[in-house]
Amino acid sequence: MRLNYLRTFVLGLGFFSISLSWSIYNSYVPIFLSDLLKDVAYRTTLVGIIMTFDNIAAITLQPYFGALSDRTWTRVGRRMPFLLAGVPVAAVFFALIPLTRFALAAMIPVIIVMNVAMTAFRAPTVALMPDITPSPLRSKANGIINFMGGLGALLAFFVFSQLFKVDPGLPFVVTSALMVVVLLVLLKTIREPRDADGAANAGGGKEESVGIVQAMGEVLANRDKSALCLLLAIFFWFVGWSGVEALFTLYGVEVWGMTPAAASFVLGFFSLSFLVFAIPSGFIATAIGRRRTILAGIVGLSLMLLAMRFARPGMTLTALLLVGGVAWALININSYPMVVDMTTAARIGAYTGLYYFFSALAAIVAPPVFGWFMDVLGKQVLFMCAFVSFAVAFALMLGVRRGEAVGTASAAQEAGAAAGAEL
Repeated sequence: MRLNYLRTFVLGLGFFSISLSWSIYNSYVPIFLSDLLKDVAYRTTLVGIIMTFDNIAAITLQPYFGALSDRTWTRVGRRMPFLLAGVPVAAVFFALIPLTRFALAAMIPVIIVMNVAMTAFRAPTVALMPDITPSPLRSKANGIINFMGGLGALLAFFVFSQLFKVDPGLPFVVTSALMVVVLLVLLKTIREPRDADGAANAGGGKEESVGIVQAMGEVLANRDKSALCLLLAIFFWFVGWSGVEALFTLYGVEVWGMTPAAASFVLGFFSLSFLVFAIPSGFIATAIGRRRTILAGIVGLSLMLLAMRFARPGMTLTALLLVGGVAWALININSYPMVVDMTTAARIGAYTGLYYFFSALAAIVAPPVFGWFMDVLGKQVLFMCAFVSFAVAFALMLGVRRGEAVGTASAAQEAGAAAGAEL
C-alpha cells in the first residue's frame, strides 16, 4: 500500500490557501482593531473578543457543513460543492478587510461575511483527505497536507510581511487571488470516490452518515472514553496555542518593542520548523504510534512556553520558536487522523466537524480569556496561560486508548487494552 504523493500534495493546496489566509488574518487584523480601539478601556480584551468571530462561525456552522457534506453528492463530488460556494465569497470579502480598516462599523460586517464563507468549506476540504486515503497512510498524508499549510503560513510571515510594509492591503488582495486559483486547480485535478467506503475506514462495512449532534451523542455514550478524552485534549492544546497566536503580534509590539511586521516575521520561524517537520512527524507516528508522538510534542511545546516567558527578541527567541514548531507538528499532524480513525468512512465529515468544533471552541475561549489575564495580571502572563492549557491536554491524552492506524500493531495493542478495560 503506497501513498499517492502527487495527489496528496495537490489536495494540500486547499489547506495551503486556508492557512495562508488565517495567518495573515491573525497577524494584521488585531493591529487594525487595536488602532481603531486605541482610546477604549480593556482594549486587548475587546480585540480578543472580535478575533473570536471566525471561531463563533466555526463552532456553530463548521460541524454542520462537515456532516452535511457526508450526505451530499453532485456531479463534482460530495465535498467540492462547498468549496465552489464558499471560496469565491471568502476571497472577495477577505480582500475588503484592509479597505475597511478605518471604520469599525464597516470592518465588522466584512469580517463576519468572510468568516461565514470560510466556515462553509473548511471541514469539507479537510475531509477530502481521509475520503481518498486508507487509514494506515493518513498520518503521512496529513503530514503532507499540513506541510502545505505550513508553507502557506511561512509565505504569510516571511514574504507577505514585506508586502504589508509596501501597503497593508497587498497581503489580503494577493491571498484572495491565490484562493481562487487553488479552487480551480482542485476542481480540475481531484476526483472524489462515489462510495465513501472506497477509502479504508476504522469500522469496516457500510454505515449511514449521521448529524453532528448524533455524532457527539455517540462519543458521550461510548463506554470507552478515548474519543471524548482526545477531543477534550484537542480543545486544551488549541486553547494554549490559539491564545498565543492571536496575541503574539500585539505582545511583540507592546512588551518586546517590535514593529508589527517584525513580530509577524519572527513568528514565522515557528511555522518554518512546523513546515520542515510536518512530513517527518507523520512517519514518526507510523513507526511509534500516534499517541506517543502527540505526548512527546505536548511535552516539548510546554517546555518552550515556559522558556518564552523569559525570552527577548534575538537568537534565543528564534531558537525557541523553531523548537516549538517541531513540537506542534508532532501534535497537530497526528490528532486529526486519530479522530477519523475512531469512526467509519460514512461519518468522516461528522467527526471532522467534531474535531473543528472543539478546536474552534478553544479559539473562541482563548483570545478573550488570555487578553483578560493580560489586562489584569500584565502582558507577561500570556505564555504561562498557554503552559497550563498544555499541561491539562497532556493529562487527557493519557486516557486515550484508540485512534491508531487500522491494521497496525499499535492499533491492535490499543484495541486489546480497550477491550480489557471494558471487561
